[in-house]
Amino acid sequence: MEWHVTDAQSLAIIDSEIENHVFSPAEYEIVRRVIYSTADFEYKSLIRFSERALQAGAAALAARTTIVVDVPMVQVGIAYEIQNTFANPVYCSMEALTRPQKEKTRAAWGIETLAKRYPEGIFVVGQAQTALTALVDLIEAEEIRPALIIATPVGFVDVDEAKRRLQDSLVPHITIDSRKGNAVVAAGIVDGLVDLAWQAYGQDGNRGS
Repeated sequence: MEWHVTDAQSLAIIDSEIENHVFSPAEYEIVRRVIYSTADFEYKSLIRFSERALQAGAAALAARTTIVVDVPMVQVGIAYEIQNTFANPVYCSMEALTRPQKEKTRAAWGIETLAKRYPEGIFVVGQAQTALTALVDLIEAEEIRPALIIATPVGFVDVDEAKRRLQDSLVPHITIDSRKGNAVVAAGIVDGLVDLAWQAYGQDGNRGS
């Protein structure tokens, strides 16, 4: 993100209130970015990183891997960071051209359509639990092998089961171990990951190219 002095001050407050933690430096950067986006310190104990999730995600971003999101709010939330760094293509499931489906939501059908088109993409599910279930179904059917899945939908119906299946899949992922979550959390995770990847792989000469 483009930092202002108030951003630095806010992050300093977060650091002082969190104090001790068990996260790696990269994981902590994601955690503090989510807290910065939500002002909710409970996320410190709710964010779960699979093994090598950050490494896999950063490498995929640097490789200009396509990003598929479930709702426009996530797409808007990550647009500035993406456009001013690796310029990955970003597609939204709600905008995918699909034939009507009575048994699936628009988000689920759209993300399934895009997943089959970009089977090794980065997938960000910030709001639609049905989209996460659709992705897990495709993973278990071995139709897709995502580089990374970020899943933070609010959970009331079946979302815990979908997250458990995602964890069992061995696909790199970042999730919230709670009913809590939303598109803002998802965008915060992506923005933090983009900054980390840019520090590791980016060069001033290829910004936004």
